[in-house]
Amino acid sequence: MKSTYYLSGAERAEGVHRLFVKIAHHYDLINDIQSMGAHRIWKRRLVAKAEIYRSLKQSLNPQPFHILDLCSGTGDIAIALAKKRFKVLGVDFSAEMLEIAKKRASQLSLSGLEWKESDVYSLQLPHSSFDLITCAYGLRNLADIPLAIERIYQWLKPGGVVLFLDFGKPNNVVLKPFFHLYLKLVVPIFGLLLCRDAKAYSYILDSLEHYPAQKGVDELLRKTGFSETGWDAFVGGTMCLSHATKPMEFS
Repeated sequence: MKSTYYLSGAERAEGVHRLFVKIAHHYDLINDIQSMGAHRIWKRRLVAKAEIYRSLKQSLNPQPFHILDLCSGTGDIAIALAKKRFKVLGVDFSAEMLEIAKKRASQLSLSGLEWKESDVYSLQLPHSSFDLITCAYGLRNLADIPLAIERIYQWLKPGGVVLFLDFGKPNNVVLKPFFHLYLKLVVPIFGLLLCRDAKAYSYILDSLEHYPAQKGVDELLRKTGFSETGWDAFVGGTMCLSHATKPMEFS
């Protein structure tokens, strides 16, 4: 089942935008169902890494710690980070998804959390202004991943860290076909039942087939200039938390 939401080239953003308009109000529920709640564990791992990095950096230089959360969606990562008293700017290009994030955040009275509606490529931010940049389940949806990584590199302070949480590609000969069939046959059923559109979730497999995943992302990070690259693999590599550091500048 080929998804009508996956488009290539310059039309990619249009397809992704139509997708998130369609699924915005069911997005969190379907994530819980299709991952059996595990996505919340993986997101907590991301937040835990952010806390470790903050502790290390502030032990050397106790300055305010600023995070840019790209492709914020309904706000899971940005809100979780704000709860840990990070200064967070959450960015998403979907007004429908961002409205849900704002409503969730307003109920918690969080300080240090701001929102901005924008795509990655038109986002105007000062260079070297963030200690950490996060992106959960968003990198795979971008039309030009190398360019997005270049922009992230520019926005990070020297010594800053980027964290990407997204689907991976497992190598295990047993797990790989099972994972493929799950995304192809089972996940679209959730889209059909909850959004009345199976193709809304067949998109995941379509996008993953065109995504460089953990190894390709790691290579792009190194080519851009990042150091200390790597990833934590979950469930045999079906999900991965990639990380990299922008090198310090020495005069």
